[in-house]
Amino acid sequence: MTRHFLRDDDLSPAEQAEILALAKRLKHNRFAERPLEGPRTVTILFDKPTLRTQASFTSGIAELGGFPMVVDAKLAQVGRRESVADTARVLGRQSAAIVWRTYDQSRIEEMAAYAGVPVVNALTDQFHPCQLLADLQTVEERRGALAGQTLTFLGDAASNMGHSYLLACTTAGMHVRVCGPAGYEPDADVLAAASKIAATTGGSASYVADPVEAVRGAGVVATDTWVSMGKEGEAEQRTEPFRPYALTAELLAQAEDDAVVLHCLPAYRGKEIAAEVIDGPQSVVWDEAENRLHAQKALLVWLLGHQEVPR
Repeated sequence: MTRHFLRDDDLSPAEQAEILALAKRLKHNRFAERPLEGPRTVTILFDKPTLRTQASFTSGIAELGGFPMVVDAKLAQVGRRESVADTARVLGRQSAAIVWRTYDQSRIEEMAAYAGVPVVNALTDQFHPCQLLADLQTVEERRGALAGQTLTFLGDAASNMGHSYLLACTTAGMHVRVCGPAGYEPDADVLAAASKIAATTGGSASYVADPVEAVRGAGVVATDTWVSMGKEGEAEQRTEPFRPYALTAELLAQAEDDAVVLHCLPAYRGKEIAAEVIDGPQSVVWDEAENRLHAQKALLVWLLGHQEVPR
């Protein structure tokens, strides 16, 4: 059976921990694993803008001994010029794995159904699971064991980041609070799935409307842009309702004294996060950005090692 990484809860708690342990090892010895020696090709497609994702996957695939084949999504027009299923059948025969940043989750699920090789979600409208592996690696580096930690996410709780924090953090046994204005609550099914995971790992999942209550006592405080990719037209109407959820120094003071601050970037200083916070001593965003490389390499090594060998 081919394993994929389409959403955070595709990994069990033990599998997530195994990948994070491997990411830690690869950070200390970047060329310890070379499963793509040959080189074998990994296809990367981007339907949405990218910086960190493209940089980390292309670098990581090369460090694993492989060739990162970046396909121009504007030329390929997956789903328009050619169906997702047919694209998957073509790319799967030429690639060891496929990495795709796209729109609706249904697109990457269809790719996985027909590719025959591991498919990795490099961001969809609903989830951003690779970012969460890097975030968890960063938290573990700075605060120790993940189980029992409390993380608060401020902003659009209905976003892909809000959803991935719920699923990934509960998988790690953490207490996660997502916090945002009315009308931007997390998907009820995702929150229910996170609560179900938490019941087995000792964590918890909740939506908290009040930002002060949500941040109080947290050891990790995360935020993200208020306007996700594809929703740029809503920027003006989102500003006022989201203003109370901006991560300022005053709000951060409600967290633990040694709390760390996450932001997946790009950041808009003076909007969702104050400059003095993202550039301050509690910010670990640059470690977080670097850890995309190590966490994604570990993920690819793990996925490639959990495939059935064709007979």
